[in-house]
Formats: sequence, C-alpha cells, structure tokens
Amino acid sequence: MGLGSTAKKIQKVADIAEDLYKKVNELKTQLEDLRSTVDETNTRVDGMEQELAEQRALIEALAEERGVDTETVVAEVAADTDSDTAEAVSE
Repeated sequence: MGLGSTAKKIQKVADIAEDLYKKVNELKTQLEDLRSTVDETNTRVDGMEQELAEQRALIEALAEERGVDTETVVAEVAADTDSDTAEAVSE
C-alpha cells in the first residue's frame, strides 16, 4: 500500500470527523434551544397555575357567598366527565 492511498484514507477520515463535529455542534445548539423552550414553558405553566389558583379561590368565595356547595358541583362534573369518557370508549 502506497503513501497516496494512505493519504486518501486519512483525508476521508478527517472529512468524516469534520462532518461529525459540525453535526455535534448543530445538536448542541438544538439542545440549548430546547432547554430554553422548556424553561420558558415551565415559567408559563407556573404562571398559569398561579392564575388558576387565584381564579378558583375567587369562584369558591363567590359560590360560598351564594350558598353553592362547590365540592358537590365538582363531584358532579367529575362524574359527568367519567360517564362521557366511558361512553366515548364504548363507541
């Protein structure tokens, strides 16, 4: 085997290594973007959970003021949802 053949093989390996290096950097960038998106989503979800808790407290206060039993209403909604789900599955 001559030096020319060896040089071609080494160049091919170097080219493959360069392509892999570029792909790894692309994946690294994509992963960083994904982490950023996940962090933003977590922040939004935390904010929505806080807003939901505030809304629930307001609704419960209004319901109590009007004499509505919120636990009963929630139980009825849950039962209706379970019943609708069971009907959808059986169809």
